[in-house]
Amino acid sequence: MSEQIDLKKHQLIAKSPLPKYTARSLQEKLILDWIYNSNAIEGNTLTINETKVVLEGITVGGKTIREHLEVINHRDAILYVEDIVQKGVPFLVLKGIDYDYAGVYRDQQVFISGSNHTPPPPFKVQERMDNLMKWYNGEAQKLHPIIRAAMLHIHFGEVHPFIDGNGRSSRLFLELMESDYPPTIIHIKNRLAYFNALDKAYINKDYDDFIDLVAKEIEDSLDLYLSAFSNGERKHK
Repeated sequence: MSEQIDLKKHQLIAKSPLPKYTARSLQEKLILDWIYNSNAIEGNTLTINETKVVLEGITVGGKTIREHLEVINHRDAILYVEDIVQKGVPFLVLKGIDYDYAGVYRDQQVFISGSNHTPPPPFKVQERMDNLMKWYNGEAQKLHPIIRAAMLHIHFGEVHPFIDGNGRSSRLFLELMESDYPPTIIHIKNRLAYFNALDKAYINKDYDDFIDLVAKEIEDSLDLYLSAFSNGERKHK
């Protein structure tokens, strides 16, 4: 599957850039889809239209301040990641939600709802993250970017280094953007498959289902971008 995806990536690079207004509208669509789907996976109850309204600066009645902040913070994180993709600067997703823990490794035990995996105790987090960075800077660099990004997501989730925002941080897929892939969205329709694949990876060390899921979502993003070029080419014929 990676060969087919890489072929589409090279086709996209060869065709780039998109016309200015097409690129802008596609970016707006992807950011909205990205925020809605990632937050929905974590239990945020805002619909996609309510998410759009919040991004426009309007408060939605009956929804919590936290849910509103999750939308705004996620948008800021996406824009930040897009801006620093070439710089390797760390990013945060808890701004305004929990100032005590934004960007700080947790000092409490946490549990993952619905999962059979229990993250390590807080006193082991620093060591586990150090090991993760050693793996990333060494062995991981030999892997295909799709596999590396999927495995980084898995290993980061296993440690669960922050009090909150771990899933949303992982699903920004900074690693893929640094490798010239378009934004990759785990859609809410795949939520059950996503959590099952993660649990299988955590418990059984079987990573295939999760890698396949990420690869499929990457291909969907590439198809969306390529369709924007195809539609534009037909329009000008």
